This record gives sequence, C-alpha cells and structure tokens, in this order.
Amino acid sequence: MSSSLQLPLPLTETREGDPLTSFDHLTAEPPPERLLVRGEYDELRTATASEIIAAARRAMTRRVRRGAAMDSPRAVREFLTVKLGHLEHELFAVLLLDTRHRLIEYVELFRGTIDGASVHPREVVKLALAHNAAALVLAHPHPSGAATPSQADELVTRRLREALALVDIRVLDHIIVAGGEAISFAERGLL
Repeated sequence: MSSSLQLPLPLTETREGDPLTSFDHLTAEPPPERLLVRGEYDELRTATASEIIAAARRAMTRRVRRGAAMDSPRAVREFLTVKLGHLEHELFAVLLLDTRHRLIEYVELFRGTIDGASVHPREVVKLALAHNAAALVLAHPHPSGAATPSQADELVTRRLREALALVDIRVLDHIIVAGGEAISFAERGLL
C-alpha cells in the first residue's frame, strides 16, 4: 500500500518573490538588448562583448569568401573594419582580386608593433603574381585610433603602386582602419 500526501490547491502560503507564486520567469523572453550563447553545460547565458565581436568576425569572414565581389567600397570597408578594427598592433594586409574584382584571398603580410610595420614591395609583388591577381586593396589598422594617413602611409602606397604597375597589377585602394572607422585613399584622392 502506498502512502501519499495531498496538498490543498491552490497553495495558500506563498510569499511575494517565492518562485511558486508565478511561473512567468519560465516563459518570459530575455530582454531584447541581451544576446545569449550556450554555456559549457548547454545552458543559455548572456554573451560577453568579446564573444559577440568574435562571432561578428566569423560571420563576416564566412560572408566574404573566395569569389565574393569586392566592387563596393562600403563592403570592403565593412569587411576590413571587422578584420582589423580590434588589433592593438600594426599589420599590413592585402585583398587579392581578379579582373572582375572578386576576392581571390585576404592575406595578412606584415606584422609590426604598436606604431609601425615594415612593408616590402617585393613581397607584395611576389604574392600578387603567385595568386594571379589583377588588382589589390591594401589595408592596415592604426591602433592609435587616428584614421588620418601618415606621410609614411602615403609613401608606401605610392611605392607599391609603382612596383605593381610594372607587372600590370592595379592598386584600387588603401584602407586605414582606426577603431570603428575606415578611411579610403581612393575616396580622399590620394591614389
């Protein structure tokens, strides 16, 4: 024979704040300003800022794959802002493009310190020829947050344009990313 205890319904001795008072917390949607991720034990938790940024980088990288048209300055700036905007050191990158300005490959060529990176035109030319690129977009971050091109930026761009022109490869733009901002040499008339 089994013994059972029957509780009177409704429960009469609940207090405000008692989890049995309301089941709204089980069905309520999270506030719209929170993004959730799965935790280690498959539980939902609020995403950290670094997790959100990392997910955005992965999504942008997946969106811009080999063969993606890079014919819009806006698309190029968005891609490069996500790729380079978080860096705390200088880095020189190249978007290698075919004759229809479709992406062949994104390559990070030279890494520097907080305030500079050495760029070797010979290596850029070799890379472009090895990938059979018809055009390039040059890019680098300014970890200082100042998006204004330096004289060194203008000089290296001019040297690269001249070296690449010898083998019929065009430099379409040079983008500087500083924080959330990206400036274009082409749009500023510096190419």
